Amino acid sequence: MHTFFLLVLCAVVCGVSSNSTQVVIETLMDNVVVLRVPDGPRPVANVTLSCGEAYQNQAVFWKKNGVEMNPPQRGNHVTVPVEEMKGGNFTCHPSPDGDALNHTMILIQLQRDKSVILEKKSLAEGYIHCSAPNYKGSFHCSWTRTEFRTNAAVLLVKAQRYMETIPCELNADGSGIHCPHSNCPYNEEQHRISLAVYIHSSSLLEVYTKSFYLREIVRPAKLPNLHLNDEGVFEWDYPHSWEKPCTFFGLQFQVKVVHSGHSCHSDSLIMTNTTDQTRYEVNLKTKRFVFCVRAQDKHTSGPWSHWSQCT
Repeated sequence: MHTFFLLVLCAVVCGVSSNSTQVVIETLMDNVVVLRVPDGPRPVANVTLSCGEAYQNQAVFWKKNGVEMNPPQRGNHVTVPVEEMKGGNFTCHPSPDGDALNHTMILIQLQRDKSVILEKKSLAEGYIHCSAPNYKGSFHCSWTRTEFRTNAAVLLVKAQRYMETIPCELNADGSGIHCPHSNCPYNEEQHRISLAVYIHSSSLLEVYTKSFYLREIVRPAKLPNLHLNDEGVFEWDYPHSWEKPCTFFGLQFQVKVVHSGHSCHSDSLIMTNTTDQTRYEVNLKTKRFVFCVRAQDKHTSGPWSHWSQCT
């Protein structure tokens, strides 16, 4: 991979009419420029690029997405018109066949409510689902690309709480992040976590945001060691990942009995109840049924864990 120098960039916007909303040009990060374009009729943005001070007196050649531009662009400083959604990756070269000396990616962000890159998970969650197994601070967020944007790539992720930046690692397939943040589980949260995910498909850039307290996304892991003891009582344990002591980080449990052959998500239930104990005795005449149990932080009434079951 070529080593690129810091791009020196300036931009001038040309409005197409007196009542057109102006394009806003922002440098998102090194070598990435975003044109925030109004929805509807879109004015042309003339963006002036520089290959860099080191090439001031050289007749460099410019390419867009690896192809020489038409009409050809020569020189250290060039002005390229960006129309509609026709952004791309602009590179400068010492010769038509030479290696790239510098580059910038121009992306288009439409100022509209409609999103086309990610699927909305639910009305409550929006486009991003976040969860944490406990209150230590680390959390995971995921998203799903739409059917026609499966190759969309994550460009940048920003996560912070108040003035503190939270480091995040992108999953290998680009469908989520893991943020190995540290936090004192005994502290009361004063500030929400703010998350912004910048994802692009070709030249289209969309930004998805989410804001939450850790207590709103903490979901206990599935309950381990669910079994029927010798006395005919169902027992289970707290998740290994859950905080201790259990007297401070208490869980409540929902138990559910469904007909044999049904899943724990079935509405064809025989009985349901809640308890603070890690054991439950089922008094039923039928001998064939499915016993289900899941957990929830009883102090915050946050998300339920996934069901554990015993047939």
